[in-house]
Amino acid sequence: MCGIVGLFAKSPSLEAHVGALTAQMLAVMGDRGPDSAGFAVYGADTGRLKLTLRSPDAAARDGALAALAARFGEVRPVRRDTHIVVSVPERDEIAARALLAESGVAVVGAGRRMELYKEVGRPEAVAAAFDLPAMAGTHAVGHTRMATESAVTTRGAHPFSTGPDQCLVHNGSLSNHNGVRRMLVREGIAFETENDSEVAAGYLTFRMREGASLEEALTAALADLDGFYTFLVGTRTGFAVLRDPIACKPAVMAETDDYVAFGSEFRALAGLPGIEDAHLFEPEPGRVYAWERPE
Repeated sequence: MCGIVGLFAKSPSLEAHVGALTAQMLAVMGDRGPDSAGFAVYGADTGRLKLTLRSPDAAARDGALAALAARFGEVRPVRRDTHIVVSVPERDEIAARALLAESGVAVVGAGRRMELYKEVGRPEAVAAAFDLPAMAGTHAVGHTRMATESAVTTRGAHPFSTGPDQCLVHNGSLSNHNGVRRMLVREGIAFETENDSEVAAGYLTFRMREGASLEEALTAALADLDGFYTFLVGTRTGFAVLRDPIACKPAVMAETDDYVAFGSEFRALAGLPGIEDAHLFEPEPGRVYAWERPE
C-alpha cells in the first residue's frame, strides 16, 4: 500500500510554502499508510554538513549534543520532537559520526541541504510534531507507510538515506533485495535495517559514487532491481521518479510554471495552488523523470 508525495518548487516564490503544501499532501495519503510517516526537506545551503539525529531518549539526545559541542564547538542545534539537526564542517563528518555511534543516537540523514524526519504515527501527527508546515525549501519528499513485511518501527519508516543529500521513498516490493544488499555491503555501503527500500537507496548511492548521474543510476536500477515499485528520489538539487516496467503501483504527476508535484493518487495533489491549470499525467512505466535546479 503506502503513499508517496513530492513537491519540487520551480519558482522561488513557492519555497516558503513547500513545507505547508507537503504536510497537506502527506495528510491526504494517511489511509494508504497510517502506521508511520516521514519526509525530507531541502533547505538553504549554509556551507556546513547538517546531520539529522534521532533518539526517543531525551537524555541521550542531550548527551550527544553536549559531546558534539565539546568536540566541535558551535553545532547550531535545531530541536524538533525526537530529532535534532546539528551542523559541523564537512571535514569533521567521520569524527562526528564516530562520536554519535558511541552515544547511541542514530543519524537518519546527512547533507548540506537535506533535513530528514520520520516517526511512528499518522502522517498528520508526524508532520505536526516536527512542524513541517513551517519549513521552507526548494523541494521535499514524503511517505506514509503501511507495514506489510516488517514491524511498525521508526527505523523501518521512510525516507531512507544512504548518501549525502540523497533520500528515497518507495511504494512496492523488491524480490532480489537481499542479493543486492550483499553486493552493496561488499562495496562499502552500510545498512541500518532489513528494509528493501533502504537497499534501493543504497543501490543509487553506489551507482552515483561510481560516477553515474541520478538518471543513469535509476536507468541501471531497471535491470538490477527486480520487483514492482515506484521510487521518488530527492537529491541536493532536485528529484526524480521511476516506476517499474509493469507499473503496478498508482502514480500521478502535476506540472505548472511554479512546481512539479507527485502523488500516489490525484487527491494528494487536489489542494495545490493552480492545480486546475496544471499538466496532469501518469508517469510511464520504466521511464525516468527528473527535475533539477541550479545550485
